[in-house]
Amino acid sequence: MKKFNIAKSRRLRSTPYSSRIEDQGVTSYTIYNHMLLPASFGSLEDSYHHLKEHVQVWDVAAERQVEISGKDSSKLVQLMTCRDLSKSKIGRCYYCPIIDENGGMINDPVVLKIKEDKWWISIADSDVILFAKGLAIGKGFNVKITEPDVNIMAVQGPKSFGLMEKIFGKKIAEMKFFGFDYFEFGGDKHLIARSGWSKQGGYEIYVENTKSGLQLYDKLFEDGKEFNVKPGCPNLIERIESGLLSYGNDMDNSDNPYECGLDKYVNIDSNVDFLGKEELIKYNKNGIKKKLMGVKIDIDNISISETIKIFDSNNKAIGELRSGVYSPHFKKVIGIAMLKDLNWDKSSKFKININGKSANGTVCDLPFI
Repeated sequence: MKKFNIAKSRRLRSTPYSSRIEDQGVTSYTIYNHMLLPASFGSLEDSYHHLKEHVQVWDVAAERQVEISGKDSSKLVQLMTCRDLSKSKIGRCYYCPIIDENGGMINDPVVLKIKEDKWWISIADSDVILFAKGLAIGKGFNVKITEPDVNIMAVQGPKSFGLMEKIFGKKIAEMKFFGFDYFEFGGDKHLIARSGWSKQGGYEIYVENTKSGLQLYDKLFEDGKEFNVKPGCPNLIERIESGLLSYGNDMDNSDNPYECGLDKYVNIDSNVDFLGKEELIKYNKNGIKKKLMGVKIDIDNISISETIKIFDSNNKAIGELRSGVYSPHFKKVIGIAMLKDLNWDKSSKFKININGKSANGTVCDLPFI
């Protein structure tokens, strides 16, 4: 197959770490928030095993921030999400589905409360800043909405705690999950959260000073040799096994939080007002007709890069496979599928055709591991 290069421009930005990861052997990119996001460093399976055993440093600068500040910032952030943030605290991260007036998913970011009147929305792949600006204008809110120059690097894997403690001291190892604080390196303060898009544990470093951030990037590899550090990126196998949803792949604006299994983040019984609340109340009362489920497919290692229809034994379409990958743990293809009701039972069987190969599958719960 003929290969093509992607031309960089102001519409498609590289990151401050691009030159380093290219020297370190990045083999493919994807596009995320109009930026380059590393997608592989050689073998996906080799990287999967390394992530589960050691520590990796990821360039995830494409995880952009929408900064909302000002007198009405809390009102706007709450309007955007179905999660009750009335008791949120400075120094904490909150996973927050962002929805539209119909309850459809706009994004599923992590929201950081920086100050009482300043928030960072650490977004998945959609233009949340435009959505926020539209709501602010329509409501006449007194807010300032920007995309700050923040470029995240993630340190992920079971040995991430030892590496980060070596550089920043014991305090960082004691930080609770989804907490954040400021840590000094090279004369600059860095906001560091105990978070990341893997279930192997780790941190995300919100770099505001690029020069200091690059020095820290190099320091992580220098001090990480004893921990077998390697460059990496979000791993498709690990994230599907862990049931970590990908906006734009597993779910989009045609799906609501209930259908995506995000019930615990939907606070319709609270006193707070948010967009789409009445619609979600109706969904909660009447029930949903489709739902994201796990699936296991009896087929050998095979590439899946598009949505694929799923059928029952009578060849009736019952849903679609939205993400899938071969799992070394289960020794079969596993995936995340949106299935119609009556097909959610874990004993449900189905048929699927992937790249011309027919296979049988079984429905299961998420996460797999």
